Amino acid sequence: MTRPANRRNQTVEFVRASSRRGRSRARSWLPSLFTLGNMLCGFAAILVSFRGQYGLACVLIGASVVLDIADGAVARLVGAVSPFGLQFDSLADLVSFGLAPSLLTFALFSAGRDGFDPLGWIACFIWVACAAIRLARFNVTIDPTADKRFFVGLPSPGAAGVVMASVFAFSDVLEGRDRLWVLLVVVVPGLLMVSNIRWRSFRSLVSPKSRRPYGLVTAAVLIIVGLATVPVLTFCLVAYGYLFSPLLVPLVSPLGRLVPARAKELLS
Repeated sequence: MTRPANRRNQTVEFVRASSRRGRSRARSWLPSLFTLGNMLCGFAAILVSFRGQYGLACVLIGASVVLDIADGAVARLVGAVSPFGLQFDSLADLVSFGLAPSLLTFALFSAGRDGFDPLGWIACFIWVACAAIRLARFNVTIDPTADKRFFVGLPSPGAAGVVMASVFAFSDVLEGRDRLWVLLVVVVPGLLMVSNIRWRSFRSLVSPKSRRPYGLVTAAVLIIVGLATVPVLTFCLVAYGYLFSPLLVPLVSPLGRLVPARAKELLS
């Protein structure tokens, strides 16, 4: 068993499967069941994309995002992550957030077109290549003592969210035309996946050990209500808000500290 040197930043333990026995070993497989569901939804999204069911494909990729977050939360609840589970999660992410969004966009982009279109092929391959590079880089640079609050490079589920929101909101406009917008939806988030820009990680917020559950619950309720009432607007706000969060958070954070301080002055 290997343990992080800095216990303050410890979030999971990396445990060899051979060191687990009985019920403990069975619990260690629970996260992989969610990972398998993640891969299944991504694979189904690919199949329905080529049948022209773009909205359903977006829903399935969204389910993959939920399952991807859930497997991390379950792993933290179990208290250990196996090296197998880590690699399996990356392979599932490559299917759900690498191949599925790329092929969904390609199916939308090529709808009604005849013949070979190298521009669409190249743009969608750029997405797949960047997703693979991003996941490989994440696997080989895991540092148990690193700041778990941030990802280096746009996380692949977040990038997939941009594609989902764009297709969900503008599929009628994008289908078979307006290729520049389609290419921007694929190429820009794809390149951001391999950038050195830091994005906030929300996995720590869904950890069973999170110390700020009320803010998380409030945000989840607002998103659910928004999706039930104005789904397109909510979807776009969440996806594009996260995409631009490295620019928005430094601007909003001072306001977040100012409001409670001002409220305290008024009450005193």
